[in-house]
Amino acid sequence: MHRIAIIPGDGIGLEVTREAVRVLERASTVFDLPLELVHWDLGADRFLRDGVTITDEEFSALAEDHDAILLGALGDPRVPDNQHARDILVGLRFRLDLYVNYRPAVLYDPRLSPLRDVKPGGIHLDIFRENTEGVYVNLGGRFKPDTLDEIAVQEDVNTWKGVERIIRAAFEFAHARGRDRVTLVDKANAMPAAGHLWRRAFAEVGKEFPGIQQDAMYVDAMAMDLVRRPERYEVLVTGNLFGDILSDLAAELTGGLGMAPSANLHPGRHALYEPVHGSAPDIAGQNKANPMGAIACAALVLSQLGAPEAGRAVDRAIRDALASGVTTPDLGGDRTTEAVGSWVADALDR
Repeated sequence: MHRIAIIPGDGIGLEVTREAVRVLERASTVFDLPLELVHWDLGADRFLRDGVTITDEEFSALAEDHDAILLGALGDPRVPDNQHARDILVGLRFRLDLYVNYRPAVLYDPRLSPLRDVKPGGIHLDIFRENTEGVYVNLGGRFKPDTLDEIAVQEDVNTWKGVERIIRAAFEFAHARGRDRVTLVDKANAMPAAGHLWRRAFAEVGKEFPGIQQDAMYVDAMAMDLVRRPERYEVLVTGNLFGDILSDLAAELTGGLGMAPSANLHPGRHALYEPVHGSAPDIAGQNKANPMGAIACAALVLSQLGAPEAGRAVDRAIRDALASGVTTPDLGGDRTTEAVGSWVADALDR
């Protein structure tokens, strides 16, 4: 029995997670998979009601008693500083040492891309973003704040351990999936200290994978080239900040944030899956949020739990829905969140 913690979160997170759960439950039936979905009350409602974001005991239970976590989205205007979101999401990333942020960007249908001449299957990127270091560790500070002499310093933290292991994860993924090319993305010309560390680690790990083509690109050149010729790239590995930016760009090239899944991983230990979009309070409760990113997360969960056939079936159902025009308004369709989720779930029976 595989236990999956379900944390719908806030806003449209509740709606899209409901459809991802619908698909997981249907996949469990169709493929005879022993899944136990455990629903967790973590989010703004709980924080506003009880004054609690997440406890140490809940961290331990999520880590020790579950095989995966599926998170909807966190963020609520009733909590202006979003303390609950930081405590839950950032807390899980750091306390579970989820050092891999994996962002696949696959173009299911050329009509979804803003690019003019892209072909079916022309974009298939796997982005490996370091998830526990970089600027997001929040080291630094302000001197003489709120004056004309204010100085703000934000440190970019890169350790050999952190850099080496994310690069290794990218190469191992490429080797396992038959991907031919791994590209390091950095800004070594302007940030030479960090750049030297990343490039040395990339070269050393790369020696263990001689059959994989290896190259490096500056992040500004990569952003330009992803728009110009995205089909040239396969697996990208980069730091926290650059990965945050490039993965959103890649998502937009393949249909927008509503289509994008992500995984926060410590391979072999912990896994947290979440669609990339936010909680979108402006459309919450209107049954028009795109559930495809959350459903794509369900496909990743199934594959991680040792059911790749079920994961591929969910992926095919997403493709079929798009080809059939079964989409929410953000993709030009007229279907509701629930209608799209039901269609994808029913497609598993077919």
